[in-house]
Amino acid sequence: MDQKKTILIIGATGAQGGSVAKALLAENKFAVRILTRNKQSQKAIALQQAGAEVVIGDLDNIESIVEAMRGCYGVFGVTDFWEHFDDENQLGKNLIHAVKQMKIQHFVFSTSPGYNELSNGKYEVPQCDIKAGLQEYTTSLNIPATFMHVAFYFENFLNLFPLQRTGEDSYSFGFPQGDTKLAMVRIEDLGGVVAAVFNHPVQYVGRTVGVVGADDTCNVYAATMSKVMQKNIQYGYIPREIYAEFGFAGEEFANMFEVQRLYIPNRQIDLIESYGLNPNMQTFENWVKKNKKRFKAMMEIEEAISV
Repeated sequence: MDQKKTILIIGATGAQGGSVAKALLAENKFAVRILTRNKQSQKAIALQQAGAEVVIGDLDNIESIVEAMRGCYGVFGVTDFWEHFDDENQLGKNLIHAVKQMKIQHFVFSTSPGYNELSNGKYEVPQCDIKAGLQEYTTSLNIPATFMHVAFYFENFLNLFPLQRTGEDSYSFGFPQGDTKLAMVRIEDLGGVVAAVFNHPVQYVGRTVGVVGADDTCNVYAATMSKVMQKNIQYGYIPREIYAEFGFAGEEFANMFEVQRLYIPNRQIDLIESYGLNPNMQTFENWVKKNKKRFKAMMEIEEAISV
């Protein structure tokens, strides 16, 4: 039997990398190696027990990345703006240089459209613009790569943008998306898409894939939550100028939603392709049903605060 090709996963103890690692391990077509700074973390141990090889390394140490890629066929990479901020650019370049040096045959890289470019220079969204620059840099080096543009996470409704109580059995969420459709996805579903891309390199090297599980307006998402939770849940449009005055990262998120509202009318083609690559993509309604207890707990906290 032929020896399995090895794929190295950067960020395997995080949300995106973790979903990719689990999908590849479940599929069992490739040997999975993960790069981590802490082999003793619970997530690293769990992945090792599931069959992954665990190696120590860090994106700020290019020698460690190069060593981790030794003997690898493919690499899945993701960088985190919210952990490194502007340093994300250099860490991403370290990863790209290692991929180039080790002659990786298929690099799957989680990047983003350039929001500054989409808005003709009007709005900056560093968490997206840095990733867009890294995509351009990868392409300029003629690296055999596929780029993943991952939609807004369903999970953001449980952490970044939780429901706010507005009255008895009434809740709301709001940001500057307006009536424009908001592409979303369950983060776990990224793994199945990436696994399919690794399985079809001829078709996907040189391409950008949008990973989308739902593409509806915020009013539709609110109606879905209302139906599942049996509560009155509303979306409230908050103008960019007002949202930008909010606390941490207010302007960053305000610009992100404003660009989406004005320049990304829908992602229906990405939605169709995502379900083709991963037929097990979860709909927003099914995701809310699966997380009903978490939503209920969040609502109970809101009720306690408002008493």
